[in-house]
Amino acid sequence: MLKELRPALVMTVALTVVTGLVYPLTITGIAQAVFPHQAQGSLIERDGGVIGSELIGQSFTEARYFQPRPSATLGPDPSDPAKTVAAPYNAVNSMGSNLGPTSKALAERVQADAVRLKAENPGEPVPVDLVTASGSGLDPDLSPAAAEFQVPRVARTRGLAEEEVRRLVAANTRPRMLGFLGEPAINVLRLNLALDAAAGGR
Repeated sequence: MLKELRPALVMTVALTVVTGLVYPLTITGIAQAVFPHQAQGSLIERDGGVIGSELIGQSFTEARYFQPRPSATLGPDPSDPAKTVAAPYNAVNSMGSNLGPTSKALAERVQADAVRLKAENPGEPVPVDLVTASGSGLDPDLSPAAAEFQVPRVARTRGLAEEEVRRLVAANTRPRMLGFLGEPAINVLRLNLALDAAAGGR
């Protein structure tokens, strides 16, 4: 019987070593050598400390910052761990809202956001990504239209010229990959850091 079991045991051990140790360690080593920034989570540092990642959105609520798209992620309720409460951009619990197009709660939330945004920039159409959450709830990017919509508010609260803020938006716009894949996008955290740097002396 051992004769019949030996090949199966040898293959199990061999495949475990190759696929569970050798392959992951090799790929990790190559990634660390060739793409160290990405392999470490695309972290963004400032003044010697990590302040975020290019891959995970953050909540910016102050009027002087560009604000990301809504997030529907949840977290434990501090008063009752068996329940959950809204926790925007919670990377531990990446998820969408799971609310369908006939959901009253979703329609009311989108309408309230649209009314608030229209008051902020009257006469301009509200870009869809400013009122809709992504599937992960962690989208770190905005469309150029969503950033452009926010330029007047950011410029006004910062005391900057709108053209100066638009130049920052243009400088931080990532083009389509290879010129034809995907859509242009702007990393909100990087744009806000560039905005802080430009307005630092004012």
